Amino acid sequence: MQEVVENITLEKLKPFPNHPFKIREDEAMMETVESVKSFGAIVRPTKDGDYEILSGHRRKRACELAGRKTMPVIVRELSDDAAVIFMVDSNLQRENILPSERAAAYKMKLDAMKRQGMRTDLTLSQLEPKLRSDEKIAREVGDSRAQIQRYIRLTELQPELMKMVDEKKIAFTPAV
Repeated sequence: MQEVVENITLEKLKPFPNHPFKIREDEAMMETVESVKSFGAIVRPTKDGDYEILSGHRRKRACELAGRKTMPVIVRELSDDAAVIFMVDSNLQRENILPSERAAAYKMKLDAMKRQGMRTDLTLSQLEPKLRSDEKIAREVGDSRAQIQRYIRLTELQPELMKMVDEKKIAFTPAV
């Protein structure tokens, strides 16, 4: 199926549930305001006729700040788990991701991969062990499996402590 760009009103664009990445109105946002003229977001339709933003939460906010009523988007049909994986992958490339955002994103992706029963490689277990889901994430982001697990452990912190980690008042390793 060929994807097309559609202009959709901003009020029809809803945030992805439990989207772990914050929208900051900083200098980077002002640059995004300038760039929204040509590209918007990637969304998926919802049952109620709206659209769930998979990639482009900041761009939607930038459109609002720029006074736009619509945003160009690409509409994709994705299952819930495929949408989670896409949303996490498309947002992990951002600069300045807080530890809490990264932790929540890794956990969401790992949970979605496990629910999908996703095969992570095609090797036979007699020849080479199959990759665990956390190992696959680690390879994709260029980190170790242990580091992915450390981030995921952060999701169990009380919100006040997680905020202190984000603000660098508590270092990452002691927080884990």
